[in-house]
Amino acid sequence: MRHARRRIVRRVARLAAVGGLLLGGTMVTRAVASEPPGPPTGPHATVRVASGTGAGLVSRLGTSRTAGHWLDADGRPVVAVTDGGTAEEVRRAGAEPKVVRHSMSELRSAASTLRSAPRVPGTAWAFDYRANEVVVRGDSTVSAGDWSRLTGVAEGIGDFVRMERTEGEFTTRLNGAEPIRSTAGRCSAGFNVTDGRSEFILTAGHCGPTGSVWFGDGGGDQVGETVAGSFPGDDFSLVEYADGKAGDGADVVAVGDGKGVRITGLGEPAVGQRVFRSGSTSGLRDGRVTALDATVNYPEGTVTGLIETDVCAEPGDSGGPMFSEGLALGVTSGGSGDCAKGGTTFFQPLPDAMASLGVRLLVSAQEGAAPGAVPSSPAATGGGGGAPGAAAPGASAPVAGVDGSTLLARLTDRRNVGPGLLVVAGSVVALVATRWIRAEQDRKAYRRHYSATWG
Repeated sequence: MRHARRRIVRRVARLAAVGGLLLGGTMVTRAVASEPPGPPTGPHATVRVASGTGAGLVSRLGTSRTAGHWLDADGRPVVAVTDGGTAEEVRRAGAEPKVVRHSMSELRSAASTLRSAPRVPGTAWAFDYRANEVVVRGDSTVSAGDWSRLTGVAEGIGDFVRMERTEGEFTTRLNGAEPIRSTAGRCSAGFNVTDGRSEFILTAGHCGPTGSVWFGDGGGDQVGETVAGSFPGDDFSLVEYADGKAGDGADVVAVGDGKGVRITGLGEPAVGQRVFRSGSTSGLRDGRVTALDATVNYPEGTVTGLIETDVCAEPGDSGGPMFSEGLALGVTSGGSGDCAKGGTTFFQPLPDAMASLGVRLLVSAQEGAAPGAVPSSPAATGGGGGAPGAAAPGASAPVAGVDGSTLLARLTDRRNVGPGLLVVAGSVVALVATRWIRAEQDRKAYRRHYSATWG
């Protein structure tokens, strides 16, 4: 009976090993036949392509036939069009059309009329591409009389101007990535840039006028001095490093707890895109782009061409970086609400600011390139001034190593031959082990039976 049980166990083990060989062989075959993993594309690559499709179509088809573009919940590009013929062109190009009543030319004309009206601090407006409307918002500081007069202007434009009241106040977020301080208050460092000779922090313009001197959060050594900027109208400025160099970690933005995100390129956002913002007050926050080309009437003046989001921000977050899975998009300007209740936050787009200032994003040396070289497709940065692992103004500690979830994902990726080879190897070991155990048992039985003649 005991020998019968042993035979059953050996047979089950052999069958399991053979099954493992077949399974492992199938996994390896599928991995070889599938697309090689290569460098991970990540969500930012998909967003960049989808956004580019919509932007390219809008640019090619013109403002009289289109009314903006956005990404749907699955990341697919949607383009607002004014007629069926244009809708068919959009569909052939691989995007989803949505026929609307008003063209981008009409929406821009409405915004121009609003700008020409008497300025009302505490108001803002932006294009809602999905609703095909211009949305005008007034915060809690706008009086009933001012709101009534602005409503009259909107009614004169047409029924595609929507009026909304919002809680809180539209203010700049002065007071992060990493905190920097001057006599004007506290801001957050944005991205590192260069003009080819010196290196700078690109941050918000309202943080301080030209000549403002900046220090780290703890005081001490000078970080740099504001040498250029624009506010109001735009909202960006350049802080030149005191020693002319950003230092290590220049291509990383701080996200808190000594961690950082490496920025790999410069991008332009699309409505509906998920974005992240880092600030010295509220840390890392995320949300979605809700509108583009927004106008905000801050108490200090009017700023146009901003990115509107539902990401929260608080005082001290001004100038901090906004990015989307590796792509640098903008720096924090201002908004309403806070991170306890939520709110609206506006960002200065990076491409416009960099073109005006004549700078490029600073990147670490690439393979085959001299240190400090800036490739034609520049990567965004997160600041400098400190060694990796240190919390320095404008820089953060790069995330080192591979966490467990990343390792598990790599092992379970069906395109990876590693799991299949592991199964095959384990099955071979099991087969060899069962054969060895059987041989050893036979050898012992033989020895017991012929103990008198065993050498």
